[in-house]
Amino acid sequence: MVKITDKIAALPNDASFFSLEFFPPKTQIGFSNLQDRLQRMSQILRPLFVNVTWGAGGCTASRSLELAEICQRQLGLTTCLHLTCTNMKRKVVDEALQEAKIIGVRNILALRGDPPRDEEYRLGTEDGEEEEEVKENNETFVWAEDLVRYIRRKYGDFFCIGVAAYPEGHSDESHPREQSFEKDLPYLIKKVQAGADFLVTQFFFDANAYTRFEKALREHDSRVFCKISIIPGLLPIQNYQILKRTTKLAHCRIPPGLLETLDPIKADDEQVKRKGIDTICDIIREIQAVKSHGPRGFHFYTLNLEKVVGSILENCNLIPLESPTINGEDSAIDELPAATNGVHGTIQKIAKGISQFRKPSDLPSSRRPSITENYLMTNNDSSSPAPNTANAASNQPINTTSREATWDDYPNGRFGDARSPAFGTPISYSPCSLPCTPAQARALWGEPTSPSAITALFISHLSGKSPPQLPWSDDSSPSLSPETALIRDHLLTLTTIRNWWTIASQPAIDGLPSTDPIHGWGPPKGFVFQKPFVEFFCPANDWHNRLKPVLKSQSISPEVSFYAGTSSGPFESSESSEAVHAVTWGSFLGKEIMTATMVEEVSFRQWCEEAFGRWEEWARCCRDAEARAFLRRQREAVVLVNVIGHGYRDGEGGRLWEVLREVVEGKGEMNSVDGV
Repeated sequence: MVKITDKIAALPNDASFFSLEFFPPKTQIGFSNLQDRLQRMSQILRPLFVNVTWGAGGCTASRSLELAEICQRQLGLTTCLHLTCTNMKRKVVDEALQEAKIIGVRNILALRGDPPRDEEYRLGTEDGEEEEEVKENNETFVWAEDLVRYIRRKYGDFFCIGVAAYPEGHSDESHPREQSFEKDLPYLIKKVQAGADFLVTQFFFDANAYTRFEKALREHDSRVFCKISIIPGLLPIQNYQILKRTTKLAHCRIPPGLLETLDPIKADDEQVKRKGIDTICDIIREIQAVKSHGPRGFHFYTLNLEKVVGSILENCNLIPLESPTINGEDSAIDELPAATNGVHGTIQKIAKGISQFRKPSDLPSSRRPSITENYLMTNNDSSSPAPNTANAASNQPINTTSREATWDDYPNGRFGDARSPAFGTPISYSPCSLPCTPAQARALWGEPTSPSAITALFISHLSGKSPPQLPWSDDSSPSLSPETALIRDHLLTLTTIRNWWTIASQPAIDGLPSTDPIHGWGPPKGFVFQKPFVEFFCPANDWHNRLKPVLKSQSISPEVSFYAGTSSGPFESSESSEAVHAVTWGSFLGKEIMTATMVEEVSFRQWCEEAFGRWEEWARCCRDAEARAFLRRQREAVVLVNVIGHGYRDGEGGRLWEVLREVVEGKGEMNSVDGV
């Protein structure tokens, strides 16, 4: 139960340290695998402390507290729990702080969280509470400084409190041009004066921006930043798309030179990772070259992945040989007992369960052998195949199993492996998952009041016109992707004839070169394959009376698989719950088969919850009451369907589209959806 500030104070003034941040995984198997990962990282990397995120509004409260308890009690790691205050009742904050105290967590990162979107985000009455009490609960915490002041008043010095800082400024809504750290400085001063003990910054990719920021704080006339620990936040670059999405939402600037370097290799995650490691290492070295007021720390937003982080730490010599001591005791991590047969047996079962779906490790680097040789990048020849994960898990100590560290090195959002701790990586920790702000949502999609208005949005989007993104988009590409454009006519058929609103799709690919300008991905000299699939919202009546009977028919069912879910929970599938469909994979020199995109029940169910949640989020963005009511009715009236075609060889890939076209153009009176 050590405070972060005490641990930093125990270090020599010229020392360096680091911390790691994790989020609660979205699936239970991912949560179990994260425990394995945390144990390995804590034993080998030895962070000074770890952070556990807290979703805005308390949306991950129970899972965040569970993860914090695992880190603090089970693994003996000094743990810092994030806590947001916006949209949170005071009693929820009290319960979280009391629970943190019970489990031994003495460090809190006090955050404001995302601001309310509209009047409906204001808390309503619950359990007989009076309106005045609810109002008081909302008004208690407006800014992070209010939360800091409240914790200090109620708990005194029991908690060590950190707050967020923004080297490039913090931007609400859609005004990144107005952001600057000078504009934010008065708020940061208030947070420190309210009782903050240390600062952790938003991630950045411009080292000069950070050093200017730190210098300005140290020299500020208020003198409140003279001795406080300022820990720069760093986001390891895992792949190009995550980089673009996170920096867009955080309004973080990417230096033009970095984008120019990454753009030609953006389809090859391995090359992006290697360049990302070099980039973050350069930033660390630039910061280390500046004289520090005490030990120099670095905070890593891990996204629950370990290999890239570990490589950066080793390249920069940040992994401590031993931990600092406080009162004669090792303060980094308690000694952990060797894994018992029961625990190790569980790990073996997990490894065997995912062995046929896991992603391969990165290409080895040319670095010298080190204490983490088997855990990170090794000196083995790049053409040597990696060991089998299941065998490695049963025959080697857990902390030297390289494949255990890297099997899920390729995060692919909702189409990744649901067994991965990084599955469904949260790009922001908000309960909202829309890809834009409320103001942007209204500008992009308007405030529709009929299905035909939504259909018009989809048709315009599919035609390569505005809007460039939809509520279910993962990014905001300026135009329809070249791959989607190849099946545009098929998608337009579904949308225009039956009001089936397509949100994800891909064509069939049979062994194209991995360097293909449209479909290629991964290392060169490889071949990529795809099964066709399409995902869409359709009226419940269409699903039950028109589409499902065809997909389940004796003649069609061998050719397709489907998953279907609703906002209220009912789920249907043509497959068993254990079935996993690889719909994008590749074969590359010296590597196992890479599975880049998968569809399975666990991930589809999780996505269903989020996809239907985006209807509600869209509704909350609307100012017009009629539009809000309509979008909520639509949420209840549609079914989310994913259909996979199993034919991908030449001549087979079009069969999925033939089946769906026959359904939408089938005989019989068309069902009206405008009356829903």
